[in-house]
Amino acid sequence: MRIATWNVNSLRSRIDRVEAFLERHEIDVLALQEIKAREDQLPLMGLQARGYDVAAHGLDQWNGVAIISRVGLEDVTAGFPGQPGWGDPAVVEARALGATCGGVRIWSLYIPNGRKPDDPHYAYKLDWLARLGEAAGEWHGQPTALVGDWNVCPTDDDVFDVKQFRNSTHVTPPERAAFQSFLDNGWAEVTREHAPGYTYWDYYRQRFERDRGLKIDFVLGSPGFAERVTGAFIDRDERDPAQGTGSPSDHAPVVVDLAG
Repeated sequence: MRIATWNVNSLRSRIDRVEAFLERHEIDVLALQEIKAREDQLPLMGLQARGYDVAAHGLDQWNGVAIISRVGLEDVTAGFPGQPGWGDPAVVEARALGATCGGVRIWSLYIPNGRKPDDPHYAYKLDWLARLGEAAGEWHGQPTALVGDWNVCPTDDDVFDVKQFRNSTHVTPPERAAFQSFLDNGWAEVTREHAPGYTYWDYYRQRFERDRGLKIDFVLGSPGFAERVTGAFIDRDERDPAQGTGSPSDHAPVVVDLAG
């Protein structure tokens, strides 16, 4: 089975790229983040014509997650138990979607950005990760993957110049500790061994062309998932403005292969 995760930065804007990506790499399950639309607004006919089922969770033009599968789509769950809300009044945003695909439980996750360390959104981000960790403690019993845009650079090697991020989110000790807590609790990050390099490049000042990126898109697997991983890669071509049709997302897809 081949599983991928991709912050697509608007599914409506990049549906042609998504369809081409699925065909080029023969993807069985694709988890998307930042679809930026409600399900009824999405152009899904091309995906469905290719044999894919789609589950999407979006509330408005912000955030939004989806799972596209050609190996089944069962037990679809929007949000996780205890997921915190944001705003006043607090709203549980469309940042988490779970589904069972071919016997594997997939969670498409779009972790809050945090904005700045002194911003209330930063506290929301840490709370969100803590609540996800609590909920995920109940998911170890079956092959499960927590995939998506984590908005955390777990190590200094995951950022092109850590000095530039010294007073920014993504690299602060509390964020890194929150990510590490998943690993300490039995989740394995399964892509780093097979797929070195960055997954995100800002549109600013030709960051992609200069390879000044961040590694913030990850696949964390339960023991039953991790033991089946045979390989992984980052599809950098999908971030390349010279490749494909239309403008690219600022993220590249991350692809994982499973035995069986």
